[in-house]
Amino acid sequence: MSTSPEHVATGSEWWRTAVIYQIYPRSFADASGDGIGDLPGIESRMDALAQLGVDALWLSPFMVSPQRDAGYDVADYRDVDPLFGTLADFDAMLAAAHERGIKLIVDLVPNHSSSDHAWFQAALAAAPGSVERARYIFRDGMGENGELPPNNWESVFGGRAWTRVTEADGTPGQWYLHIFDSSQPDFDWSNEEVREEFRGVLRFWLARGADGFRVDVAHGLVKADGLPDYTPPADGDSMGGHEPVPYWGQEGVHDIYRDWHTVLAEYEGDRVLCAEAWLPTLDETALWVRSDEMHQAFNFLYMYAGWNADAQREVITESLRAFNSVGAPSTWVLSNHDVVRHATRFAVEFENAQGAGIGPNTPGPRPDATLGLRRARAATTLMLALPGSAYLYQGEELGLPEAIDLPDEARQDPSFFRTNGERYGRDGCRVPIPWEPEAPAFGFNTTGESWLPQPAEYAEFSRSFEEKDDASTLELYKNLLTERRAHGLGSGTLAWKDTGSATLLALTNADVEVVVNFGADELLVDADRVILSSEPLLVSTENQAMVPTDVTVWLRA
Repeated sequence: MSTSPEHVATGSEWWRTAVIYQIYPRSFADASGDGIGDLPGIESRMDALAQLGVDALWLSPFMVSPQRDAGYDVADYRDVDPLFGTLADFDAMLAAAHERGIKLIVDLVPNHSSSDHAWFQAALAAAPGSVERARYIFRDGMGENGELPPNNWESVFGGRAWTRVTEADGTPGQWYLHIFDSSQPDFDWSNEEVREEFRGVLRFWLARGADGFRVDVAHGLVKADGLPDYTPPADGDSMGGHEPVPYWGQEGVHDIYRDWHTVLAEYEGDRVLCAEAWLPTLDETALWVRSDEMHQAFNFLYMYAGWNADAQREVITESLRAFNSVGAPSTWVLSNHDVVRHATRFAVEFENAQGAGIGPNTPGPRPDATLGLRRARAATTLMLALPGSAYLYQGEELGLPEAIDLPDEARQDPSFFRTNGERYGRDGCRVPIPWEPEAPAFGFNTTGESWLPQPAEYAEFSRSFEEKDDASTLELYKNLLTERRAHGLGSGTLAWKDTGSATLLALTNADVEVVVNFGADELLVDADRVILSSEPLLVSTENQAMVPTDVTVWLRA
């Protein structure tokens, strides 16, 4: 028996059903050989992306930056950082993608700039109350001599969220807000000059041919009036998840995205805005993608859902309901540059908050790599059967695990240093990915240089190695994307099937039945119905395929 169908929101725009591949530029491919990936490196590997079968690329920041937070501290929003190349390199890479029918989404960081940005340098040189300081959030301090910060807010990266400046005459002066690192001062989005500046930034990249923007910290631009004190719960996630939070999810942020929506509408080709918005509920997340605001929002509640039938069914049902209620597609994502890779995360039996990371001394048992990869493959096989748009993170198609054993002296994430090593941070998911097992830096470049050390085990996860193995994770992803497109699953209709078991999940979408076995007992299916499976299946003499625990199978409905 099937339950009521869950329709995906309808529309013909490409982004409603797209599979979008996230590239972390410094870790994808390095053409210059300096150990840091670059835009020519991405262009050189464009055929591999086309062969994988993705519809679009999302590039993490490549704009001019001192790289104190790996590019999420932007000093010039209208140019390419020399680490990654030039504007001409961007144009060539974009052309190479478009020639292969692949769209390109630019990462935009509007909550804060780098402290090296010309505006912030001008603010430091200007007086309190000046137009230069009004672009950021400067405030007088508390206490008898202003020696205390304006409120008690803590930085996402650890420590307080305020830094005091020294005025031009050498005296201690005002404080500025930085929800992240002290090198990332927050803009004041109540200032019309800030809003106009970012309209210009949008138009700059749209005019060059960018197909849209992923918006970093989309929920953080507007702060509550009066900047009231706030103490997060002891067990809270630094990126949100509890209400009310005076620097997350304020109502005024929606006016900004309505404005941006009209800017994108000036250009042809269904340009897209995708929100990185960490919010407590799916209904609140859906507010970011109402018809006149953004087009997509990352579904982080799905990413963190438990690996069991009840949790998966609940989050999928609620996602489709919430996003469909505002006419938007649900997005699905399992990994990105900020979280532990899901090939490791699914084997973690302890709480691991966003940004905490995993390292050699993380309490609890070491994750079981075999179990983690098996569950990750099953989870991806389920995810890519769902209606809507899916995001993949570079290296997950290889089954890459988190790099756990990075030495302390190699780590670069600001959160590691701001917490005195209490959080390992995000370096473990950002290690340069492997291409060839015997090449220098596993084919990341020809010199062997690598900005983060690559584990020796990466050889067995390299792309050329996996291309020779029909059972590899890479070949699974290729087959999933091919069959997803062939069966129209991105625009399909999901209906649940009652299985009578707490450890089995079953659904139909278009002409495909999807079954996930979360339990210990083996499940038998007709081998002639199997389209693909997350693991190779044993077939009996009676032509029955045995589906073991932590395996997802697609069947002809």
